[in-house]
Amino acid sequence: MTADIGSGPPPAPPSRWASWRHELGEEGARGALVAFVATLAFLGVGLYFVLNSSSWPKVQQQFFNPEDFVESWPDVLGGFWLDIKMFVVAEVLILAFGLLVAVIRSLRGPAFFPLRALAVIYIDLFRGIPILLILFLLGFGVPALQLPGVPNDPLFWGVTSLVLSYAAYTAEVYRSGIDSVHESQRAAARSLGLTQWQTLRFAIVPQAIRNVIPALLNGLVSLQKDVALVSVLGVREAVREAEIYKARTFNYTSFVAATVLFLLASIPLARLTDWYTRRERARRSQSMA
Repeated sequence: MTADIGSGPPPAPPSRWASWRHELGEEGARGALVAFVATLAFLGVGLYFVLNSSSWPKVQQQFFNPEDFVESWPDVLGGFWLDIKMFVVAEVLILAFGLLVAVIRSLRGPAFFPLRALAVIYIDLFRGIPILLILFLLGFGVPALQLPGVPNDPLFWGVTSLVLSYAAYTAEVYRSGIDSVHESQRAAARSLGLTQWQTLRFAIVPQAIRNVIPALLNGLVSLQKDVALVSVLGVREAVREAEIYKARTFNYTSFVAATVLFLLASIPLARLTDWYTRRERARRSQSMA
């Protein structure tokens, strides 16, 4: 009598731990486990020394007071919504203006030399000046001129400073993407009778943007934090509201509340960037295989 091999119950699916070990490999799983335990041990030792420090009760009262956290939270949260609005408006303008500057700098031919020179001067200028100085110069300097028709709102000049500074970096990211497109793409477009502008618009720029999306997402994460610099102009965003609370109560817990809000916004963006970068790397590996 022979056993019926195909009549038995189906094999159980592998557990998550087994799948994880399969993906990492035996050595990789062991290394990840050691790194995880070492990190926990390091954090535990650091936490032990902090909590047993003689100054910890005073620090806790000044920075981690639950009552001050609850009391300052509404004002800090209201200011944080302004940060989000500034971030969205600035990011849209940065992506559009940076792409325009990159396209101008990528134009070829002697007739476009003046435009290319202006683009290079702009990029060198705003990449060389710290963003804090740009905020001071534009936010305080331009309104002091009292020019007719020019806004004096510090919020306007704060967002303008962010756009001008970040667009210079973003233009270089776009340009690296444009340069990464193979020269044969331009030759093929020219053979079809496309002009230089049409070649950039329909053939080069779409490929360039796809190549630099991970770098653009990193810029997105950085901008989400730097909007807080606008507080130096007196704009009542999250950090400014935290400063106002600290000046009124001599307690720094409001800064912890602002920190929590910025982390809640930046960590998902960072994970999204990592996920998209891994997906692009896998896609390119499959296309090369």
